[in-house]
Amino acid sequence: MDYIKSAWTSIDWAGLAPSLIRVGAVLVIAAVASFLLSKLLRRLELSLVKRGVAEGEVPSESRKRAQTLMGLSRQALALVIWVSALLIILQEAQVEIGPLLAGAGIVGIALGFGAQNLVRDFLAGFFLVLENQVRVGDAVRVNGTWGIVEELNFRILVVRDLTGEVHIFPNGMINTLSNLSHEWSAWVFELGVAYKENTDAVVALIQEVGADLRVDADFKNLIIEELEVFGVDKFADSAVVIKGRIKTKPLKQWIVGREFNRRIKQAFDQQGVEIPFPHTTLYFGEASKPIEFSQVRGDTPAGVA
Repeated sequence: MDYIKSAWTSIDWAGLAPSLIRVGAVLVIAAVASFLLSKLLRRLELSLVKRGVAEGEVPSESRKRAQTLMGLSRQALALVIWVSALLIILQEAQVEIGPLLAGAGIVGIALGFGAQNLVRDFLAGFFLVLENQVRVGDAVRVNGTWGIVEELNFRILVVRDLTGEVHIFPNGMINTLSNLSHEWSAWVFELGVAYKENTDAVVALIQEVGADLRVDADFKNLIIEELEVFGVDKFADSAVVIKGRIKTKPLKQWIVGREFNRRIKQAFDQQGVEIPFPHTTLYFGEASKPIEFSQVRGDTPAGVA
C-alpha cells in the first residue's frame, strides 16, 4: 500500500496532463477519421453501384462487387488509421519507436518463415478480389462444396450451404472455385420422353411453355433471354432426352426452373406426352401372343389357391 501511495504521489501530474490531452486528441481524431472513412466508402459504394447499372450491369451483380471491394478497403484503411494512432501514442509515452519498428521488422521476418500459409492466404485473397472472381452473395462451389458466400476477406472465404452449415476456406487452400452467379445464371433441363413421341412436337411444346413463362408477370423480370432448346441430347434406356437452357438473373435459376418444371408436367399431361419411367417388357419370340390371365370363380380343393 505504501508503494502504491508513493508511486501515485511521485507522478508529475502537471507535466502529464498535456500528454494525456494529446493522447485523447489522437484517439478522438482516429475515431472521427474512421467514422468519416466509413461514410466516404459508403458513398463510394453507392456510386460504384450506380455506375455499374449505367453501364448495363445487373444491379445485384454491381452491388455485390461494390460491397466486397468496399468491405476489404474499410478493413485495410481502418488498420492503417489505428496503427498510426498507436505509434503516435507510444511516442507521446516516451517510447522509442525506431528500435521498436526495427525489432518488429526482425520479428516479422522470423514470423514470415513460419507463417508462409498465412502469406499465401493473403496473396490468394488479394487476387480473388482484384480479378473479381467471387463476391459476397455469390452462389459458388468451392473444392466441391456448394453454398452462398457470406464473407470474403484477404484470409478466408466463408460459405453457407443449403442446410445452414458454414464452411470456412483459407484462400490459399482453394483449389477449385466455380461461380454459379457471375453476371447471369442458367437453368439447364434434360427432359426425357418416350421413344414413341414425336420429338419435333415435344420441342415445340417446350418452347411454348418457355414463351408463356417469359411473359408471366411474376417471372418475366427474372428471365434474361428466350428459352433455348439444344435438341435431342441422348438416347437413354427408356427415354429420348431433350436438353435446353433458360438464362436468368443471378441466383434466380432455381425459382424459374421449379416453375418451368411444374408447367412442363402440366403441359405434357394435357397433350398426352409420356414421361417414361424404367420398366421391363418380356418377349417370347416374334410370333408370340400376349399371355392372358383370368380369375376363375368356383369350387377349389382345399389348400389350392
